Amino acid sequence: MAELPTMIQDLALILIMAGVVTLVFKRLKQPLVLGYIVAGFLVSPHMPYTASVADMENIHLWADIGVMFLLFSLGLDFSFKKILKMGASPIISTMTIIFSMSMLGVCMGHAFGWSKMDCIFLGGMLAMSSTTIIYKAFDDLGLRQQQFASLVMSVLILEDILAIVMMVMLSAIASGNNPDGGQMLGSVVKIGFFLVLWLVVGIFAIPIFLRSVRKLINAEVLLIVSLGLCCAMAVFSTKVGFSSAFGAFIMGSILAETVEAEKIEKLVEPVKNLFGAIFFVSVGMLVDPQILIDYALPILTLVLTILIGQALFGSLSFMLGGESLKSAMRCGFSMAQIGEFSFIIASLGLSLGVISNFLYPVVVAVSVITTFLTPYMIRLATPAYGVIENKLPKRLINTLNQLSMSHPNSQKESLWKRLLTQMAMNTLVYSILSSAVVALMFTFVLPFMRKLLPGWELHWYANAITGVLTVLLISPFLRAMVMKKNHSEEWKALWAESNRNRLPLLFTILVRGVIAVSFIFYICHYLSRFSNAVMITLGVVALILMIVSRTVKRRSIVLERLFVNNLRSRDIEAQVRGKKRPLYEGRLLDRDIHIADFEVPTNSLWMGSTLKELNLGKRYGVHISSILRGGFRMNIPDGDYVLYPCDRLQVIGSDEQLAKFGHALETDIIQDDLTLENREMKLRQIIISATSPFVGKTLEESGIRSIYGCMVVGLEEGKENLSPVNPKRHFQEGDIIWVVGEQASLNTIVQH
Repeated sequence: MAELPTMIQDLALILIMAGVVTLVFKRLKQPLVLGYIVAGFLVSPHMPYTASVADMENIHLWADIGVMFLLFSLGLDFSFKKILKMGASPIISTMTIIFSMSMLGVCMGHAFGWSKMDCIFLGGMLAMSSTTIIYKAFDDLGLRQQQFASLVMSVLILEDILAIVMMVMLSAIASGNNPDGGQMLGSVVKIGFFLVLWLVVGIFAIPIFLRSVRKLINAEVLLIVSLGLCCAMAVFSTKVGFSSAFGAFIMGSILAETVEAEKIEKLVEPVKNLFGAIFFVSVGMLVDPQILIDYALPILTLVLTILIGQALFGSLSFMLGGESLKSAMRCGFSMAQIGEFSFIIASLGLSLGVISNFLYPVVVAVSVITTFLTPYMIRLATPAYGVIENKLPKRLINTLNQLSMSHPNSQKESLWKRLLTQMAMNTLVYSILSSAVVALMFTFVLPFMRKLLPGWELHWYANAITGVLTVLLISPFLRAMVMKKNHSEEWKALWAESNRNRLPLLFTILVRGVIAVSFIFYICHYLSRFSNAVMITLGVVALILMIVSRTVKRRSIVLERLFVNNLRSRDIEAQVRGKKRPLYEGRLLDRDIHIADFEVPTNSLWMGSTLKELNLGKRYGVHISSILRGGFRMNIPDGDYVLYPCDRLQVIGSDEQLAKFGHALETDIIQDDLTLENREMKLRQIIISATSPFVGKTLEESGIRSIYGCMVVGLEEGKENLSPVNPKRHFQEGDIIWVVGEQASLNTIVQH
């Protein structure tokens, strides 16, 4: 018999131990993530009294997959649009937390007498709170949907993004380079470039793909496609120098904007739970009791540093971001731990050979302890605020609650700010898209064309064809870069407001035009040997042709509208299914009317009636804009549309009209039957006598159903079963029929 692979044995041990321990923790009403860590400690090689995992390398591999799927699920549950809507608040909070905790970590390392590199890397580790641990804790405690939790997750995502920059900076420090030099700037530009590129291209392409195959996709196929996209982005992320977990999160955030997001989230959840459990178990395996003993004082000191530091500096950072004292404390207390990125930073230090061997297990021990304490710190925030509120003067509390980094601006400044921000964002996005197209064309198409047209004479034809194709592909982007927002409301208001505004407005067009021409200049310079003057002239002429071309304009508008529709597809789906109010409701509010939802009661007198028969507009002054029935939505129903029970009506009207409509809908119902006891149905045998009015009549002519309200269920003919009554058969004297009806109706038949 073949021997079972070690990996399967280890997996069985992990899952059995995790299942037993988490059942205990569930019974004790403790977060499951703590149970996973305890299970990991029990099956680790450091625990001599229980069975141990044989192959730690495979477990670490599975744990890496767990981190990837955890961050993929996090991306599905969190949209970058939420961060953008929050404005500068999470950015301010993130930068303040990272700076404060990094400095605190460096100071603590110096206090222990550790080396300079140990101190620097320790600062980086203490600055990174754990996204997966906090996400799991919020999920277990039922806090994930609360507003403060959303803000914490925004900051954690920004921390994860900045962690990559920090790793580059730490690598530069370790190699003796200047971290403020070109390497640092190049890393930031690279992250921003790929982040915007992935989001824009992903939101443009993936919803179109899912929409085109929607009829072919069931739950199984959707799960495989989603995990395939997750793994593909993870691989691509590692190819360009980022982590696989970062790529998985990006793909999750892209899929979060699709209509299928909720389905994908439910389908992926079991996979996430399985591999997530393995990840947290693997964290528990790293706990070495001997390290805990030898470095007990530094570990406990670092734990207190994180708990107090995040509670203090974290709360202060969120207050600087504009949160109230209570909300800031709940956010700050939630982040009092370190996790997976701290492990990655520690691994980087070990691989570079610049940190001591003891630092990694110390950080793991600190992470485990702070992970244990995370749920309790989250719960402690509200009582701690209560104590502070009772101790501090109310005037000081009010001052702290009003602390904010926002400053009022004049109307003119806000118009300029909005316009320039939109222009800068458009220019950045279209520049990144154009750069990506140019890079792809020069990397793949140009070598292919040169192979297709070999030789020195044909070399210029290959370059020319590639250059023309490249310019044609980026022409919608370059045109949108120059022309977009030139007819916006802000532009028109500033243009009409003062003649002094017109020259700066025209200057913005010139700047964007120079950027667009620069792309064409670069393409010509790369592929030809023309003089600079000729290439600039070609660029200007090409840009003018793009601006005046109706075809390029149409392509640009179509691409932009398609992208915006994809970006809003989930919001549109929520509106169609009645989960979210239509966007036009805000404009109705300005006219003292709004939309309200009503459900037709199951006993409504309106059911079965058409809208024309009900005449709701004339009776109540309201308009039925949509009717939702199951998964179907009827917009602007006509007068022949019939209402059914449980229909959801979206009604437009004023407060008074809607109140009158709602009252009528609730009161126009079938009243309760006061003689309910008399409505019992009974079965009775009736013998047709010679004097019966039914003799010689058919079933229909007898009127048993139409007149007496009863029903003949069978004819007794001496057989084992009742015989069905032929509608054309005439009743005869002596026929025995079985009739179902109410007692009073049966008595009436017998009396006749």
